[in-house]
Amino acid sequence: MLTQAIGYNTPKAKKLAKMYTDISKFFEGGESEWRFCGLFNSVELEALSSVKPDGADDVLKRCKQLNYSVISIDDPNYPSCLYNIYAPPAVLYVSGKLPDFDEHLSIGIVGTRQASRYGVENSYKIAYALAKYDTVVVSGGALGVDCASHRGVLAANGITVCVRGCGINSHYLRDNEKMREAITAKGAVISEYPPDEEPRNFYFPARNRIIAALSDGVLLIEAGEKSGSLITANLALEMGKDIFALLGNNSPQNHGSNYRIKEGTAIPVTDFMDILANYDCKNLSEDSVGFGSILLSDIDAVPVKKKRKSISLDKAISQNTENTNPSSKKISAEVKTEAEKQEPKHKTDIKLKGDAKLVYNYLSSKPVHIDKIADDLGMPVNRVLGTLTLLEVQGLAQALQGRNFVLK
Repeated sequence: MLTQAIGYNTPKAKKLAKMYTDISKFFEGGESEWRFCGLFNSVELEALSSVKPDGADDVLKRCKQLNYSVISIDDPNYPSCLYNIYAPPAVLYVSGKLPDFDEHLSIGIVGTRQASRYGVENSYKIAYALAKYDTVVVSGGALGVDCASHRGVLAANGITVCVRGCGINSHYLRDNEKMREAITAKGAVISEYPPDEEPRNFYFPARNRIIAALSDGVLLIEAGEKSGSLITANLALEMGKDIFALLGNNSPQNHGSNYRIKEGTAIPVTDFMDILANYDCKNLSEDSVGFGSILLSDIDAVPVKKKRKSISLDKAISQNTENTNPSSKKISAEVKTEAEKQEPKHKTDIKLKGDAKLVYNYLSSKPVHIDKIADDLGMPVNRVLGTLTLLEVQGLAQALQGRNFVLK
């Protein structure tokens, strides 16, 4: 009844829980009790009066039909890490079983829906490894980074919690319906919204406070300058949580997470060990994780939000010269020739050593994927990425979409 009357994401639910050991006594007290508690203004009191108990009963019946648990803020099973924030949800709807957050290390993984192959692969592998080390992974169930993280945990037979910005039973993001079903086998899909509630734009920023609260630390992966993931990071910082960020190149897709590293509010990460080492986990090793059992086809199957297709130089020229006079075709040919003349070439007046020299000499004007660079040069991907980042800073290399790189 409370959320139906005054909405979600309000500190008043917590204040009520502190005043009443059993919140039902508050509702049973009626309008005089509501006024006496001193928490509500006239508009909210009117809203409380207009809400009928039947509405709450209908929601409970629906939850029973769907086999969802309902955990109110005064329930002993309500997570203490969530209760302790400024505005905890009045009610949690749960499909599956919430893990004991007091007993498990928990890491939230958030990032772009338009994840590159690099973002997807690292989200999947880091979550997989964390699960192997008995860490609960919390994310939002969205396309891209969120989805890859949940699927990585499932592949490791671990525990993950998906926090939805809509009702659990909403068909929003149908691509992930099977994944959400699988999550409930060992973990949970949760929401503060009734089972069939459809998503609204303002639900997602509010949802992020729950992800932050349930996590001991939050990992940013490919967060752009205006990424919603940065909201989660900001909230986590306010809650005193650790912030991690996957090292990325200088593309716009990484501006937000890279800036957090630069300003010192995020710990740079290249693999899962950088995260677990922060919590005194010992004897960390990739060998004990078993990355070899991961199927690349599973990583490739992670759905991401589609990006707008870029137009090639040839196509742009043909579009601009369409239905024009012959002289314009001559001009366009000259433009194309001039562009070809400006193709980057290796500089001979710079001094590079080691990996930097090796990677720089390998690059050309033709885009090449970071995995191919690593394979051809016999270097680990994280070392290649670090070298490419250095070359980018020096203006010698350029990152393109999809983890491709060219000479600059």
